[in-house]
Amino acid sequence: MASDRTHIACLGAGRMGRGIAVQFAYAGHEVVLLDAKPRDPAAFARLEAEALTEIGDALRTLAELGLFDPARADTILARVRVAPDEQAPEVLSRAGLVFEGVPEILDFKRDILARASGLMAPDAILASTTSTILVDDLSPSVADPARFLNAHWLNPAYIIPLVEVSPGRDTAPETVARLHAILESVGKVPVNCAATPGFIVPRLQTLAMNEAARMVEEGVASAEEIDKAVKYGFGFRFGVLGVLEFIDWGGGDILYHASRYLTGALGHERYRAPEVIERNMEQGRIGLRTGQGFMDYSGLDLESYRRQRLGALVERLRAEGLAKPPVLPD
Repeated sequence: MASDRTHIACLGAGRMGRGIAVQFAYAGHEVVLLDAKPRDPAAFARLEAEALTEIGDALRTLAELGLFDPARADTILARVRVAPDEQAPEVLSRAGLVFEGVPEILDFKRDILARASGLMAPDAILASTTSTILVDDLSPSVADPARFLNAHWLNPAYIIPLVEVSPGRDTAPETVARLHAILESVGKVPVNCAATPGFIVPRLQTLAMNEAARMVEEGVASAEEIDKAVKYGFGFRFGVLGVLEFIDWGGGDILYHASRYLTGALGHERYRAPEVIERNMEQGRIGLRTGQGFMDYSGLDLESYRRQRLGALVERLRAEGLAKPPVLPD
């Protein structure tokens, strides 16, 4: 609908709201950062200047990195304004999509969401960007839970494509579909996930970050060497092959046996494979070799699939400056 295209509001003018504003303004939307609490004029002026300066700096950096003509930065910035709390009725009544981005304090969020939902248009979407609080812990405060859900952005919000969309038990399917369409229209990649602690990426990365820190603690390797291994091995592959796709590529049986070995060798249950890995083996869902794994490869031209994935890895090599030409004999 038209208001989705031209009227975006962000509740809170902090880092997340500013990052979202960059993304939507870049895509042609008018965005209002709505201050989430009353301030005297001098304090609001400082907040406004700080927010617009940060957004302008981000746009100029993106222009310098070649995303658009630097001469357009001011035009894009002009699509963003910061509004004081007292303008909430006007701002929220005109917005087709509202993102809440206030600090992760449950009661504060509930109060902000209750007030905002009561001022919004009857067909507008309200999305919290919380990274820790489940949507169903917030939805009882919202006037219409059918139009409420969580949209977890990853910082920097205007760079990382992913947005984790977590609907609540009362979120209407059309709300999810509309939010997906809007996010995709501005260049984002939304994925749905259940309302569960950690969503997808934080849950995965918490394990990886803790294990990396543990290896430093145990003297396995230096921080520099571990990060090099992540950049050119672990992360290099998963930027092309998703984690579950990678299990299928190598074979779920390899993960099963590796998990058993590491559990015994390192003496910790955190390496134990989940039951789904064993079930897949029992059912012959090993991956590419059997045509079924976490993904369904039946009917797929496996040779073309492998070539496409290997081609993408070669492009990563080129991007890293590591695709060296062969040395020919003299």
